[in-house]
Amino acid sequence: MNQLLFLPPAVLIIAIAMLLILVWAVPVRLWIEAVSAGVRVGLGDLIGMRLRKVDPAAVIRPLIAATKAGIQLTTKELEGHYLAGGHVDRVVKALISADKANIDLPFQRAAAIDLAGRDVLEAVKVSVNPKVIQTPKVAAMAKDGIQLIALARVTVRANINRLVGGAGEDTILARVGEGIVSTIGSSDSHKAVLENPDAISKTVLAKGLDAGTAYEILSIDIADVDVGKNIGAELQTDQAEADKRIAQAKAEERRAMAVAAEQEMRAKVQEMRARVVEAEAQVPLAMAEAFRKGHLGIMDYMRYRNLAADTEMRHAIAGGAADGGILPEES
Repeated sequence: MNQLLFLPPAVLIIAIAMLLILVWAVPVRLWIEAVSAGVRVGLGDLIGMRLRKVDPAAVIRPLIAATKAGIQLTTKELEGHYLAGGHVDRVVKALISADKANIDLPFQRAAAIDLAGRDVLEAVKVSVNPKVIQTPKVAAMAKDGIQLIALARVTVRANINRLVGGAGEDTILARVGEGIVSTIGSSDSHKAVLENPDAISKTVLAKGLDAGTAYEILSIDIADVDVGKNIGAELQTDQAEADKRIAQAKAEERRAMAVAAEQEMRAKVQEMRARVVEAEAQVPLAMAEAFRKGHLGIMDYMRYRNLAADTEMRHAIAGGAADGGILPEES
């Protein structure tokens, strides 16, 4: 010891550094724990884990727990799962829980479930102790037009064999909601649903909604059913309002066509009156021409005047206007 004190400072520092590196690289305490627990592991394996950037404690302590629980695992399996980014401690706890519950769960399947992003320990717990998930409020309409709002509670148990690749809780809730809507929609009356809500559970449960999911549906219980709006009456009211607007539009179209036809008739009457006035303007000229050529005498003209006066008198008595047979202008 005295000789070490007389060593050069540089050599002393290098010796201390090498000692610290040796203590870090060789976890002697962890090795003693493993040997005392009956786990066969060598110091070379622990040093190799350090060099491979694997925390020896994250592998050896779960291995000790598995060995004490009677589950045979190797350091290579746990180290490989650690390097793959898995949770070694969680997988080992899941294996121990499954073994105690007599659930067949090999290490490879548990590791695959863990690497898939699922909590394998929680899955084992749910498989042993089923959990209840509640659906959001599901609104559906019966055939009589009354809306019903249902709330269901679904008791599920994890299916270990379908955890990898199986659908999750969202799919279960969506399928249950779809089944509730279908069942209520096929009911003749909302009163029948309110009188016997368990019919919804039986119908939905018989459809096998857990196919392809990571869960097994044990029961579906209707927790609450409320009466909503009278959607049928609202739809009929909206349809009646739409029909009314269509009828009003058609009536307005017919009125516009009638007004256009009336305006066209007035225009034709005005045109006929203009032609009559034009023709009447030609009468004096024709009479003057007849007088000059001797085709019309004084007596003929007097008879024409008497006939015109008689015609005007008849129109006045009848309430008409002496306008040469043209209809009076409408007010």
